[in-house]
Amino acid sequence: MAIIRVSQDELVQRDAAISEIREYYSSLCLSKGRKMTYSVRTYGCQLNESDSEKLCGMLEQMGLVSAPEDEASDVTVFNTCAIRENAEDRLFGNLGMVKADKKEDKDRIIAVCGCMTKIPENVDRIKKSFPYVDLVFDPQQLHLFPVYLRDVLRNRKQLVNISAVDYIVDDSLVPVFRKRKFRALVPIMYGCNNFCTYCIVPYARGRERSRDMSDILRELDELACAGYKEVMLLGQNVNSYKSSDGKTFTDLLGEASKIKGFNRIRFMSSHPKDISERIVDLIASSSNIETHLHLPLQSGSDEVLKRMNRPYSRQDFLKTADYFRKMVPEGSISTDIIVGFPGETEEDFRRTLEIVEQVRFDSAFTFQYSARPGTKAASMPDQIPHEVVTERFARLLELQNEYAYRSNLAKVGRTEEVLIEGASSTAPDILTGRTLSNHLVNFTIPEDLKDGSKSSDDYEGLLCDVLIESARPYSVDGKMVRLK
Repeated sequence: MAIIRVSQDELVQRDAAISEIREYYSSLCLSKGRKMTYSVRTYGCQLNESDSEKLCGMLEQMGLVSAPEDEASDVTVFNTCAIRENAEDRLFGNLGMVKADKKEDKDRIIAVCGCMTKIPENVDRIKKSFPYVDLVFDPQQLHLFPVYLRDVLRNRKQLVNISAVDYIVDDSLVPVFRKRKFRALVPIMYGCNNFCTYCIVPYARGRERSRDMSDILRELDELACAGYKEVMLLGQNVNSYKSSDGKTFTDLLGEASKIKGFNRIRFMSSHPKDISERIVDLIASSSNIETHLHLPLQSGSDEVLKRMNRPYSRQDFLKTADYFRKMVPEGSISTDIIVGFPGETEEDFRRTLEIVEQVRFDSAFTFQYSARPGTKAASMPDQIPHEVVTERFARLLELQNEYAYRSNLAKVGRTEEVLIEGASSTAPDILTGRTLSNHLVNFTIPEDLKDGSKSSDDYEGLLCDVLIESARPYSVDGKMVRLK
């Protein structure tokens, strides 16, 4: 696939389309006697969340406002994920549910974008079973969304535009609507060259392409000046970043850590083959880089790793994990593990459990293998029976949950700095946030520290010290002792 840098002419076309759509919705607003609304429904990873912020930014420029939750909107965008089969099932179920909204108001627009659109079977299904979907486009063409939406509004017929081009665009030239006060998502590279045999990402997101380091640092400077306390550097394989001038991820991370204003610098997602001791040393020596390393294992068996096309061994993985534990003793390690990959024997699975016991992951994202059409693994022999996968998965969860609980239990009695993310979704009088090591903290504010003029939302993005009093399997509980 060709990789093409977005031209200024394309951005001029985009801005012209935004102006035309704004005028169109302004007239609709007058005729309907209400504001025109949008909703962006996001599935999948942080990169999809970042893409959704850009979609929202462009929709805001078009003059639309965010629709109240669970209300029908005038423009609905489904930003999809293709990693797991259940994400696809959710999309098609939700597409069926908005059919009535479209029937009620023919002016409503329904769009589908994201990784699922790069799978031809999904696009064919949308065309055949969901003809009321107005627009389908792929993630590489996100910056052209206003142009496609304008064409749909002009022609009033379904538009499907899936490109074979991998675009690279300076993200600072795309409007972004950030809903979170505490964290800014900043993609530094797109795509993946690894072609793990179970993964659809290289086909959906294209080949690796990195933004210029100067553009990223300029954006980070602007975010720090705007008051953001935390920034998350994103990429499908973030530590394979390489700028056009040869600068590496380590160079970028080091420069980012020097920017005044950031209390937390995080990055996702890493690949074990690209994590160097230099990166770990930088984490250990910097006060504002998160003391958390996400290191996806996937399997503890060398034979399974080979079939997965994961170019590292269990010993390579353990060496990196051991070095991190040595250099960042207060830090945490999280991982991804797939259970039931084709051909996985009981001995292979036992080798995975051994690494879980050795590393003692602080948290883990665990998955039962899901065959994805178009990947090599989907056609491999020796697919594992569902009941075997389920039984192994239960054993893994039991073991990992114990180590996650121990990690949280070790925090009890300590006072930790927490970046407040807002009110708990289950209890509005409880605030939630994370430590520098990425431990999730739920906490109360004692009466003598409460500010009667502040609501729970007003605390979002602030830093505080929390005394941790008890532990749960997935979080810790405490009370604020000082607001910073």
